[in-house]
Amino acid sequence: MTALTISRRLRTVAEYCLPGAKVADIGSDHALLASYLLVHNLASFVIAGELNEGPYQAALRQIHTLQARDRASVRKGDGLAVIAPGEVDVICIAGMGGQLITAILEKGKSKLPGVKRLVLQPNVGEELVRRWLLENGWQLIGESILEEDGIIYEILVAEPGDPYVPYQGQSRTLEELIRIGPCLWQQKDPVLVRKWQREQEKWRSILAQVKSSGRPEAAARIKEIQTEIDWMEEVIACLQAGN
Repeated sequence: MTALTISRRLRTVAEYCLPGAKVADIGSDHALLASYLLVHNLASFVIAGELNEGPYQAALRQIHTLQARDRASVRKGDGLAVIAPGEVDVICIAGMGGQLITAILEKGKSKLPGVKRLVLQPNVGEELVRRWLLENGWQLIGESILEEDGIIYEILVAEPGDPYVPYQGQSRTLEELIRIGPCLWQQKDPVLVRKWQREQEKWRSILAQVKSSGRPEAAARIKEIQTEIDWMEEVIACLQAGN
């Protein structure tokens, strides 16, 4: 089988795919994840979906290099339009913004019955994805956070179920956990601390800019930003203390 090297981010996504499943990778990044799943016999069949012609052609070329290309299908289309209802067990959507991921899921709702697992890796807007899962009957069963090449990524894994279960019995409110991640809050990973430290620094920079503007209406905005910074400070302290 062809050797294949992929990023740690995509390897983590691959690890969350159910063994032997039929997997759809939407926005497939040149079919690297789909190829990895086949090379390592982690999936029985893969569908690589691409919207644009260039990545679609690149995905075709990548799959063509594999000895297992008879277990793969590269399709051009918008989001979940590339799959039929009941065709796959797992849907992966990685490397997009949270707003786009939720838009894809919302538009493709008719394709979700029968899907056993969603593996989602938003580059930004993780809270948007968690909220969509919560409102649409998908239960978070796992979350991972990792840093690669200076960028922090979160991976959210959900299955059909009671979406409120992972949020129950925790020391933060529902809204806070949607922002932080209920599983990540329990894990207290040092990378999660770094994420919120970076977020806090961004807000401190914004605060300095607003203060220097000297505008009379800035007072209310300053108060809002300071409240956000103080909340992050408390979250970081609790994470570091393991509370």
